[in-house]
Amino acid sequence: MKPLFHKVPTKLQSSFSIRHDIKPRFDTIWHYHPELELHLTVRGEGVRFIGDNISNFSSGELVLLGENLPHTFRCKDEYFAANSTLEVEAIVIHFLPDCLGKDILNLPEAYLIPKLLEKAKRGMIINGEAKEKLSALMFSAIDASGLDKIIILLSILKILAETEDYKTIVTGQHTVNKSTESDTIRLNKVYNYTLTHYKKEISLEEISEISNLSVTSFCRYFKLMTKKTYYDFLIEIRISHACRALIDDKLPTEVICFDCGFNNVSNFYRHFKKVTGLTPLDYKRQYLQKI
Repeated sequence: MKPLFHKVPTKLQSSFSIRHDIKPRFDTIWHYHPELELHLTVRGEGVRFIGDNISNFSSGELVLLGENLPHTFRCKDEYFAANSTLEVEAIVIHFLPDCLGKDILNLPEAYLIPKLLEKAKRGMIINGEAKEKLSALMFSAIDASGLDKIIILLSILKILAETEDYKTIVTGQHTVNKSTESDTIRLNKVYNYTLTHYKKEISLEEISEISNLSVTSFCRYFKLMTKKTYYDFLIEIRISHACRALIDDKLPTEVICFDCGFNNVSNFYRHFKKVTGLTPLDYKRQYLQKI
């Protein structure tokens, strides 16, 4: 889907932006910006779309998104179903590659920073000790000012540049295809409807009506915008929810299969292996070995 350009608000007296959000939910549009984004989910869970990747996110996740990497975060309705007073919380830092001056990127001591900027173009999930240190620095950055604020950003860049405890998010370089506002509104309607109704059968006639297009026009339009069919997109959404349910380890695989919108177990196994490269059991074992 073609993302919409987003202008990150930055104070005139600041070289980069720090935001502490506490609000009802994450529901940003599919967008991109020239600033890198360091995003810590303090509270909340749902599905995130980054480049060509669709995955779950949950409390404690820390991601670094490179310049112009399209993304959006969507909360799960189930997260709020048990308690309508729940809120989500995140700390977000936006900074341009040369926010501290172009010369710093040319310093011999800072040779790792350009390499970091390149790695960030594919998105990075930060784990382990690096995540713990960065989370603490991000909290301290909220109320920092003056040189303290700059020192914290340099410390953050140092940890990000040196850590090897990260996982790449997107499969390759994801170029931005700029969209009109009407494109973005239409496709966000499709995204929102799919995320709400993925558990049931969604016909092409039904989703085409949501987008105000004929079936033929919708199929052509969706493939042009997303480089995948709507059916493939729906399968990825269902599998992302199945992955979260497998990790929660509260329901049998067969129950998860039907709860995520698949009509038979063999069909679920086939699509799960195609999307993740693993069987549901192997996926669960791999995750449990990491904790």
